[in-house]
Amino acid sequence: MKLNIKIVFLLATILFAGNVQAQRVKATASLDSTNILLGDQVKLFLEIDHPKNMDVQFPDVPDTIASLIEVISRSGIDTFELDDETLMKQIQAYTITCFDSGSYRIPPYWFSYNMDGTIDSIPSNGITLNVFTMQIDTTKGPTDIKMPYGAPLTLKEVTPYILGVILIGAIIFFLLYSIKRKKKNQPIFARPPKPKEPPHIVAIRELDRIKAEKVWQKGKVKQYYSEVTDTLRTYIEDRFGIQAMEQTSDETIESFRNQKSLLNDKSFANLSKILKLADLVKFAKYQPLPDDDNMALVNAYFFINDTKKEEQKKQDEKAKGNDSGQDDEKDDTIEEVTIK
Repeated sequence: MKLNIKIVFLLATILFAGNVQAQRVKATASLDSTNILLGDQVKLFLEIDHPKNMDVQFPDVPDTIASLIEVISRSGIDTFELDDETLMKQIQAYTITCFDSGSYRIPPYWFSYNMDGTIDSIPSNGITLNVFTMQIDTTKGPTDIKMPYGAPLTLKEVTPYILGVILIGAIIFFLLYSIKRKKKNQPIFARPPKPKEPPHIVAIRELDRIKAEKVWQKGKVKQYYSEVTDTLRTYIEDRFGIQAMEQTSDETIESFRNQKSLLNDKSFANLSKILKLADLVKFAKYQPLPDDDNMALVNAYFFINDTKKEEQKKQDEKAKGNDSGQDDEKDDTIEEVTIK
């Protein structure tokens, strides 16, 4: 007797669990609109709500439903999460149409699912699609065909002609221009000469590259001082017209000493210090201190900023002077060239 009671209780538990699980699975079929005209297209949606750990198989919808409803296209299956974190929704859309009037019943479609080894299926609801024809008023009888009416010209209509005239004018202009250039033995197309960059812009960019590469930290001290002095010599040639690339350091210094109006005492001292230290490193195998390396580059920046053309210096001062005084400007310059 006790054994029979246990069996009955176990079966009831299984049936109850199955009912609870079935209640969590819901299949639905719906239409964009249940009423359409002949040949109109409408969306059929098949959707199912189910637990996330359940495998669901969508029904196989044929190309023709209820004999006269045609399936034009079908989308992929889209998945959405529901408010209940354990449930999810899956939807597939079908574009359908019909070319015969009447009411057509779309039958339920069965979804198969597998839950922890338990295989079952659940149907959607059935829906009705009503297809209507256009209403024709037969009481008026035949009517005359309306004659076409004259419409004013639109911009869209005259635009091709305007563009054609512009194109012809451009071709004529190009032919005359090319003939004129050819008579002068000039190329038809010539690039305008690229304006030469100011010497201080080129020099600052080269010093920035040297600072970024930090070759002196890799033991290439001689290369470092050669690059710094070559940058300064190129700048001196372009800025002052002194052939510094072909002169020794002493000759370059002597050229500035003979033309004292070119440099102030501070700039002259900075240049002399850089060139003499570089000569010691390159020719006397002098090993400079890390501070010497830093100051060589800092002095090079100062020399260029102090000696660039007056117009550019005034523009820089005007741009920076609106927000800070001269002391702040000097501090910013030092911070900019400090080697990290």
